[in-house]
Amino acid sequence: MKLSVVMPVYNEEKTLEEIFRRVQATPYDKEIIAVDDCSQDRSREILKRLAQQYDNVRLFFHDRNMGKGAALRTGFAQVTGDVVIIQDADLEYDPKDYPALLDPILRDLADVVYGSRLIGAQPHRVLFFWHYLGNKAVTTLSNMFTNLNLTDMEVGYKVFKSWVIKDIQIKSNRFGVEPELTAKIAKKKVRIYEVPISYHGRDYSEGKKITWRDGIAAIFHIIRFRFFD
Repeated sequence: MKLSVVMPVYNEEKTLEEIFRRVQATPYDKEIIAVDDCSQDRSREILKRLAQQYDNVRLFFHDRNMGKGAALRTGFAQVTGDVVIIQDADLEYDPKDYPALLDPILRDLADVVYGSRLIGAQPHRVLFFWHYLGNKAVTTLSNMFTNLNLTDMEVGYKVFKSWVIKDIQIKSNRFGVEPELTAKIAKKKVRIYEVPISYHGRDYSEGKKITWRDGIAAIFHIIRFRFFD
């Protein structure tokens, strides 16, 4: 099995070297496809240095900032592996969870695996109540429209057999990509599993980017991709 790690990057100069070190430490044949979404800090410089340090890194650069969905669209088009995992560059999600995320796929139980910050006994940083409540609300709404019973639709850790993702055309540029992927996966009638993951969330002073506006937009995207796409 070859693993394609798709990593959207935007202004993550403080965490890039560490997240690359952690991903490279995982015991899998892999490629890292990093897509810089027009960072304004030193992220591009660091990515170029990391690509020289590791021979399994492929870099792509956007000329303007478009959002996580656009970065994933670019990255997914480049995968050559058997399994694709989304890896945020900000250290909120730990690659030590890869074995748990990949296990249902390796045992041929699942075609798609979602991590969940809300089940199991993995450690989680305690942060924002209203973010938690908003996540529960949009996950519940998404489940109503997709007839799935996910606990954490907005989670960053999503894993796919590559054939699942290659024929999904992503249209959302920002964080609407999470409900979009979920809606389109649900329509494909594939086998979906959910596993507990750890979560080391950031606050806004540490660079967190998602806002309440993205939560409102998620409602629109849930309806849009259920009925109109």
